[in-house]
Amino acid sequence: VIIFSGCCLCTFIVSLSNSLLCVRATSRRVEIYFLVHCVCVCSPPPSLLPLSSVFRVFFLSHLPEMNAIMGLNPRDDSRDDDLYGFGPTMDYPTTSAGTTAMGKGNPLSTATQSMRPPSQQGLWGATPGTGVWQTPGTSAGRPMSSHRTAGYQTQTSKFDPLKQGNTQGPAPPLQKKSADSPEEQCLEMERRVNALIEESAQLSLQKDYPLALEKAKEASKKERALCKHREQQGLGDQINIDLTHSVDFNLAVQYQKNQLYTEALNTYSLIVRNKQYAQSGRLRVNMGNIYYEQNKMSLAIKMYRLALDQIPNTGKDLKYKIVRNIGNAYVKIGQYQDAIGSYETIMEGESPDIQTGFNLLLCYYALGDRDKLKRHFNKLLTIKKYGSTGDDDDVDLEVLDEVAKENHALFRVDDHLRSEIRERRGKHMEVVLTAARLIAPMIEKDWQTGYDYLIEQLRHFELKDASSKLASEMEMCKALDFLKHKKYSSAIEALKAFEKKDKALKARAATNLSYLYYLEGDVENGLKYAEMSISADKYNARALVNRANFHYVKQEYDKAKALLMDALSVEADCVEAIYNLGLTTKHLCAYEEAMLMFKRLQAMIPDSTEVVYHIANLHELMGDYHSAVEWFNRLVSRVPTDPNILARLGGIYAKEEDESQAFHYHLEAYRYFPVNMEVISWLGAYFVKTQVYEKAMQYFERAAQIQPNEVRWQLMVASCHRRIGAFTQARVLYEEIYKKYPENMECLRYLVHLCNEANQKEDALRYHEKLKRLEARLGQGDYGFRAGPGFFRVSPGGLTNGRPTSAAHPG
Repeated sequence: VIIFSGCCLCTFIVSLSNSLLCVRATSRRVEIYFLVHCVCVCSPPPSLLPLSSVFRVFFLSHLPEMNAIMGLNPRDDSRDDDLYGFGPTMDYPTTSAGTTAMGKGNPLSTATQSMRPPSQQGLWGATPGTGVWQTPGTSAGRPMSSHRTAGYQTQTSKFDPLKQGNTQGPAPPLQKKSADSPEEQCLEMERRVNALIEESAQLSLQKDYPLALEKAKEASKKERALCKHREQQGLGDQINIDLTHSVDFNLAVQYQKNQLYTEALNTYSLIVRNKQYAQSGRLRVNMGNIYYEQNKMSLAIKMYRLALDQIPNTGKDLKYKIVRNIGNAYVKIGQYQDAIGSYETIMEGESPDIQTGFNLLLCYYALGDRDKLKRHFNKLLTIKKYGSTGDDDDVDLEVLDEVAKENHALFRVDDHLRSEIRERRGKHMEVVLTAARLIAPMIEKDWQTGYDYLIEQLRHFELKDASSKLASEMEMCKALDFLKHKKYSSAIEALKAFEKKDKALKARAATNLSYLYYLEGDVENGLKYAEMSISADKYNARALVNRANFHYVKQEYDKAKALLMDALSVEADCVEAIYNLGLTTKHLCAYEEAMLMFKRLQAMIPDSTEVVYHIANLHELMGDYHSAVEWFNRLVSRVPTDPNILARLGGIYAKEEDESQAFHYHLEAYRYFPVNMEVISWLGAYFVKTQVYEKAMQYFERAAQIQPNEVRWQLMVASCHRRIGAFTQARVLYEEIYKKYPENMECLRYLVHLCNEANQKEDALRYHEKLKRLEARLGQGDYGFRAGPGFFRVSPGGLTNGRPTSAAHPG
């Protein structure tokens, strides 16, 4: 306890009444002791006073709990005693005699009442709302404390450093800049130009090149307007050089994509010559590409070399790409040695690529250098695949794929990065296999030895990358080359060796074997290997097509149709399945369904003459001659020298009774193929019908030369002589025919008739007797013969009544 005495410290001591001097603390109460020596107002200084009987002070952090324990009312924070909460007095109850409940008087009761704080004045009889000490019954008193005298003021507001209780509302909004200022106008114009550049680039990405060029031109126009506006406003130092470069570059690119090469070159030249653009010399590569597309290789090489000089040593990858372009240009003009120099520079560098290696191999192939082909192919196998880091990345990729197939729910390895890596590695393997197939027949004197050498090298390569399977692919190519050299037994033997290999290769080999047996006509073995291929891979569309073909050969069209439908369900764009399904449904007389198949195929391969022929033929079979003529004319425009198509078209015109068009197409067919008997027969009958017997005689004589053992053509020639009045020549021909064919009654009939016309009765009777004996032996009374599209008919009763009748009908 600190005791102060003396009136000089009165003010300081009173101010200390708001401080706590903790002396003793218990679990139920807090007792505070302090001494106030009030010399000026109070009575003589009191002794140490325990205030536990007057009031209790509760800490603010536990005020609600302490109130509940002590049974006190909560304090009013709006009053002056905001630091401490004072409750009502806790004096012992007094009796009417002025004594306490303990039986003694309380000598401090008067003093404690006079020392009550102003917040409790209303409880002890003070005037409510006043801030002075007041003895009950009096009307005046002095202020309680001296903090105003010391220069302090009472804090009436709560502690709110973040001003969350502020009721003044939000802060006023920031003042907007004026949109009419020149700077803001220039910024808005820049935004419009940038938007046009982005829109042009997006349209170019979507391959809408004309509209992209329009947007690029509009961006260039607005950018020039922006520069002019800044110069007029005195803001020339704010001109955006980067924006000008972007606009010009985009415009040049769009000119190039629209094949406006002159405009593109002019725009690129403006950019390259402007020294304000950093590294603009690289755009000479684009200029070289334009010259390359224009087949101006010397200018292209010049631009590539100028661009190469401006690339720093840090850009080695870009340098190598430019050098490869130079090599490609040399290849285009046939300078293979210079191209080899460019390609070897890349291959001897730090990062050789597979495409450059393949181009170098092509140059060696063009020069016929076998030793370099071998060495370079071995070097080609050492090029790292895309994404390879020297570890077992390829093996891990295959293992992950197998795991994903077994349990797809737990592993997801079909992300875009893995798909890109797999695609690029597939292209790498394809280039290696193409190079091997190209050089195999050339690196050795015997093509089989060349294949054997490359297969051995690829097997060593498979030791490092077991997933490639390039050696097996080359063995398959070797088997197919046996077919090219017509060594079918060797091909079959090589393909049968795949039966002990993995499932995929076994299925492919079985498919090829079934095709070979189909060509040889061995239906039993072909069907066996087709089923083997399907059992190895039931989703192999080509195996299903091969099996359907064997059923087609056996005229089991329903089974063939079902298999072809299965093939289409596996591979919807399988050309072989669609074509064969059209043929099968055509044999089943389902012309509408066949038409749908061939129309679908015609949309996929519009240049196929076979498909167009079948469409025309189906129209003809359905009786739609107008559509048939239309499709046959399309076919003639593609194969104008096909005699069979011309003859078919002439036949349709004959059915439509258009004799002039029918004669034209038959004559054209005869001109391109003068030994077609149907065309010769039709032309001869046509001239007989038009009574141009001299012309008809030429075609019948040609037919007799082609088929000398066919008597009808000789009879037609003799008949034409008889029709034109050359009876002597006709009789000579008939007699020659009778000597060769003595049992030909038609010849005897005409000999009888010609002898009667010549008044040679004896010869007529002699031939008549022979005719009767022949009729009696054969037992026939009406005789005739047909000759192709036209026919002649002779009645037996015309021996004495005059000339026999005949008719010719072109068919």
